[in-house]
Amino acid sequence: MFGRLGAPEIILILVVIVLLFGAKKLPDMARSLGKSARILKSEAKAMKSEGQDNASAPADPPASTTPRTIKAAPGDVAGARPVTEPGDRTTQH
Repeated sequence: MFGRLGAPEIILILVVIVLLFGAKKLPDMARSLGKSARILKSEAKAMKSEGQDNASAPADPPASTTPRTIKAAPGDVAGARPVTEPGDRTTQH
């Protein structure tokens, strides 16, 4: 149905994107897309490691006293957020 995208088509798509969003917004959009990709990658890595840990861990692991946080990027404190564990009943009402 659609042919292969060549250089003229890609250039046309880029020109339309620049016209729609403006040249000033593109670096911010690229930066936020990069942060989102890093968050997604770290979340997937954490889920994969939790899956491996759960397979080899005992049935009732000891509860941690400090909450875990996930950071968007190394040194990015503004993007850090606490992670609620499924067994953590202290914060739920």
